[in-house]
Amino acid sequence: MTAPLPLGRVVATPGALKLLMEVGAHPFDYLARHATGDWGQICAFDRRQNQIALRDGYRVLSSYPVGRECVWIITEADRSITTILLPEEY
Repeated sequence: MTAPLPLGRVVATPGALKLLMEVGAHPFDYLARHATGDWGQICAFDRRQNQIALRDGYRVLSSYPVGRECVWIITEADRSITTILLPEEY
């Protein structure tokens, strides 16, 4: 990816913030990875979908391990909002 992904307004669920706080992680570290095309631990299909999303303007998903759990980051298709959440909160 050549240009950073526009994130729009960034929000996070209470569950995701709690997890990040418990392990001493900062949400900005994960947002930076997401915005620069490091999608974390997603399958090959989702990686291809993200590439299509960047080209055609669809939703972008990243997944990052945090302790024994993980957080997802989703940027909506119109790039107006990016949400940090736990998978079970989807």
